[in-house]
Amino acid sequence: MTENEVSYIIRGSVFRVYNTLGPGLLESAYEAALKYEIEKAGLFV
Repeated sequence: MTENEVSYIIRGSVFRVYNTLGPGLLESAYEAALKYEIEKAGLFV
């Protein structure tokens, strides 16, 4: 997997988390959700 492919997966996960949860939560909530999304996409965190 190239750096561009990994970056694409990560950026997509970030957008999905933010669009789902919205603004105003603690950073730890976003971190947990992002970790879950990235692992679901097949990457190790």
